[in-house]
Amino acid sequence: MQVTSPIVGWIWLLVFFLVMFSMAYFTLEKSKTKENFLVADRSLGLRRSSFSIAATWIWAPALFIAAQLAYQKGWVGLFWFLVPNILCLVIFSEFAYRFREKLPEGFTLSEYMLKRFSERVQNLYMVELLGLAICSFAVQLLAGGLIFSTLTGIPFMQVTIAMSAIALSYSIMSGISASVLTDHIQYIIIALAAFIFVPWVVINAGGFDAIRAGWNGVSGQYTSLFSGSGASVFFSFGLATTIGLLAGPFGDQTFWQRAQSTKKEYVRRAFVFGAIAFGVIPLFLSGLGFVMAGTTIKVGSAQLVNLQAVLHYLPQWTAVPFVFMLLCGLVSTLDSALCAISSIAGGDIADRVGSKNPMLFARVSMIVAVIGALIIANVPGMQILYLFLFYGTLRASVLIPTVMTLLSEKIAEAGVFWGILLSIGIGLPIFAYGNFNKISSIIVLGSLITVCTSGLVTYVVSRRMKA
Repeated sequence: MQVTSPIVGWIWLLVFFLVMFSMAYFTLEKSKTKENFLVADRSLGLRRSSFSIAATWIWAPALFIAAQLAYQKGWVGLFWFLVPNILCLVIFSEFAYRFREKLPEGFTLSEYMLKRFSERVQNLYMVELLGLAICSFAVQLLAGGLIFSTLTGIPFMQVTIAMSAIALSYSIMSGISASVLTDHIQYIIIALAAFIFVPWVVINAGGFDAIRAGWNGVSGQYTSLFSGSGASVFFSFGLATTIGLLAGPFGDQTFWQRAQSTKKEYVRRAFVFGAIAFGVIPLFLSGLGFVMAGTTIKVGSAQLVNLQAVLHYLPQWTAVPFVFMLLCGLVSTLDSALCAISSIAGGDIADRVGSKNPMLFARVSMIVAVIGALIIANVPGMQILYLFLFYGTLRASVLIPTVMTLLSEKIAEAGVFWGILLSIGIGLPIFAYGNFNKISSIIVLGSLITVCTSGLVTYVVSRRMKA
């Protein structure tokens, strides 16, 4: 569904770049210290941290998924997307605070695992954190780049290069401070687009009656969370999604980095407020899916149902802020991933080799990550599913060992190490088989085995060794 010409698309990209880069360039000084570049001197206040967390959690496809689920599976589908997304950040808030207390002058989760356990456990966490960050960057390029290319007609590879260059331009200059600043601006743009255009569509479509007409999805069959068609949504989508989302922040250096960058007294509230700030965006955007579900308008691609609602009920020019909203959701996650990678390179890796110039490691790692992610995203035939299988399993494998480590001093190093290894070795093949063959029960089984194996092994080994 092309809504504009490639030339206009390039103009949008240029304007977006100028706004974001100028804000960072004229507001922030170039970072000259490790402390400033990696954790913003641990000085982020509640407002800046909350909006940064929210913007980082709004990855590009999420701006479309809420409306798509509302359209296809009604309020039941929206529930299983929205509630776990909010709940995981609220739960994480307590562990973020504990992490800050246990590593007050540190930088990464893998650094904490070295201090707590051993170099081999740190290696596992570094592989997980780096793997997730690079694959997350590539997923954003794949999903967001495909959508933007479809809307503008700009070739996919050119879109991915442009997006990467925008995120790198200010991130490499001022690190996490630039990411947080631009996150704030990007969240405001996303919120304004949602708060203005969604009510406008609803009014033009007939008011709340239009939402009520589509409340149970386009088929009208999704009326319950745990019975009938709603039960199938829970088992095929809700359960696996909940497990994956709960594991999300625990296996993502992006959020541990924000915990270290925020003033200690604000860490808990920052994640709770960030969860709420995130939640209102997909909640509003879902209104577009409900409206389209309650009409007889023919929908082409369900993935773009929100944009189709805007184009049908509003003037053509309103597609512009929606494209900017997409750019914001995409780039906010891209720059966060780069900063997460730089914190591991400038912290763990620089310390490992005894470097006296951690800033060089941090900045070079951003460039290397961009090149790597671009190569991955542009591999012929590459699919989001492949990357999701890899990093989804990685982050699920570290969920319970990380939680147990932050809660107890009686966790054994061998339990964490072998628990994570066995979790990946057993869970990934099962999870992959279910996804490739589209067998919901196997997908759920793979998710549960991945999460439970690492936790069970960690628990059993720790009890035996501490007995």
